[in-house]
Amino acid sequence: MFVDTHCHLTLLDLTPYSGDLDLALAQAREASVSRFMSISVDLDDHIELAKIAARHADVGYTVGVHPCEDAATMARATTDYLVELAQPEKVWALGETGLDYFHSTDFIQEQKECFARHIHASQVVKKPVVVHTRSAKHDTVDIIRAEKSTHGILHCFTEDWETAKAVLDCGYYVSFSGIVSFKNAQDLRDVAKQVPLDRVLIETDSPYLAPVPYRGKSNEPKYVPFVAKALCDVYDKSLEEMAAITMQNFENLLSFK
Repeated sequence: MFVDTHCHLTLLDLTPYSGDLDLALAQAREASVSRFMSISVDLDDHIELAKIAARHADVGYTVGVHPCEDAATMARATTDYLVELAQPEKVWALGETGLDYFHSTDFIQEQKECFARHIHASQVVKKPVVVHTRSAKHDTVDIIRAEKSTHGILHCFTEDWETAKAVLDCGYYVSFSGIVSFKNAQDLRDVAKQVPLDRVLIETDSPYLAPVPYRGKSNEPKYVPFVAKALCDVYDKSLEEMAAITMQNFENLLSFK
């Protein structure tokens, strides 16, 4: 059975399911996906995600603010408020947080401070932090180190081995998305080969970044086995082995105290 460690259930294109998320999740379960972590990008996302998680025993969610949000939204994410939001049992992690200089460099200091507050909150509640980084790998690693963050995921990994090793040395897991299946992603697969098997996770980041053979289409959790399939070739493992390995890694991530 597979786990999708990073999906955005409130953003999925549900047109094929007549707008019914429950049907989309049922399809994913038929594809052997048995756990879903739905990711917040805004502080208010927890309201709808809590309702979804209450209906589905296999769905958990995160609370946090994406680094591409505006400065006012990031300012609302105080450490105390994040700790408060993270109390429910179905909140499995904090985030997604991190740094993104690709889309905007207008609020770099605000991003850094918000990222640090997410880490502080994660340390208080003893839950992992889900980290996004784009065009900001050095600052991302610097903050993880400075804040002594040892419990997290660098999601949708596309960086070099130096970055992977840096976060692995901090205790983090590295999560691969559909990008690892792309024909032009050999460099990424070469990096993946160096990541220890007990630190690898898989995700869809749906509705974005659908894996081959669905590249270019709207992504959804039922496609996470295709991400695992791309890693089978990297690690010389069967699909069943990759499913078991990544599920155990996710269990280890959530049980860490």
